[in-house]
Amino acid sequence: MVGYNIANSEISGFQARSVVFATGGYGRIYRRSTNSVINTGFGCAVAYRGGAALEDMEFVQFHPTTLFGTNILITEGARGEGGILKNKNGERFMERYSPHSLELAPRDIVARAIQTEINEGRGFEGGYVNLELMHLGHEKITERLPGIRQIAMDFASVDPIKDPIPVQPGQHYSMGGIASDKNCETAISGLYVCGECSCISVHGANRLGGNSLLETIVFGKIAGENAKYYANTIAFEDQDIIEKAVENETKRISGLLDKKEGEAFFTIRDELRTVLDEKAGIFRDERDLSLALVKIRELESRFKNVTVRNKSAFFNQELVNVIELEGMLDIAHAICTGALARKESRGSHYRLDYPGRDDDNWLKHTLVTLTPDGPVIDYKPVNIMLHKPKPREY
Repeated sequence: MVGYNIANSEISGFQARSVVFATGGYGRIYRRSTNSVINTGFGCAVAYRGGAALEDMEFVQFHPTTLFGTNILITEGARGEGGILKNKNGERFMERYSPHSLELAPRDIVARAIQTEINEGRGFEGGYVNLELMHLGHEKITERLPGIRQIAMDFASVDPIKDPIPVQPGQHYSMGGIASDKNCETAISGLYVCGECSCISVHGANRLGGNSLLETIVFGKIAGENAKYYANTIAFEDQDIIEKAVENETKRISGLLDKKEGEAFFTIRDELRTVLDEKAGIFRDERDLSLALVKIRELESRFKNVTVRNKSAFFNQELVNVIELEGMLDIAHAICTGALARKESRGSHYRLDYPGRDDDNWLKHTLVTLTPDGPVIDYKPVNIMLHKPKPREY
């Protein structure tokens, strides 16, 4: 392993008999996301460039209710307590999309419903709908939803006791990740993964609320135990390998810092986030995904000319952002490649040109590996044990 010390820019090599990645998801490659700013998917990108496959990357979950303007999560609990979604015409529009479940329909259905209202002109200016809690009353809101009230007041200047909360869909969770088995093992010997960076595929195409704990707590324990067992069965490799890796990484980073002119990283990053929001978001089709891939390839080419203006050796966050941006481009390329190839709609992946689920042809996992010529797709069958999949009906 090679590490970069943000505090002083020192690059060091480490020998490890086994390694566990628990580096989180890749939500921040999208413009609108509930994720922390550190969730750039860089852990996935490191494993991808190291020879591991990425699995089911096209399955990206969009939460229906994020706070307009900041995309802070407005939990499903707000709707669970009786919150109502309304468009600018005052209509409770979920009656059209899911008349039985209404606001408590699955995340992907509610997110598509909200986005449809916005796309068809029934959203408010700027692109949002209203989540009404006022009818719940002061006592219930302060007792059951105090955190949501505080978020709305602090970040939107709205008191939900008196006024509706403006909400819009935003990227929320990454079902895809580093391909691994139930033992958290990957294609790289000694590398174990858990949490959102992994794809053990406990979530299939659409995670249920609360089930991220399964990936972290349960498989975190499994990853740790198996990494410990593996580490006790092998010896360290030749030190020369580590020294060569440190030398290569030092040259790469020096090359970035020595460059005098070039493009600022944030222009590439912001264009990437915009194209993913617009072309590989809640609604997808062949034209948009093809255009997204053309744009990503352009951004990959422009990245070769990126420059780091801050030359400091201490806490150089700009350099960190540039390093991570290369990984963000890799992840975006994998997502759009898998999404374009999957000619069906399943879970969080919704194709306007293929709106139905196709188990005959597409009940399989996507695997993307990186080659010198770019991402290459393969597939593996879904392991069905007790319950055969059935169409969802609401």
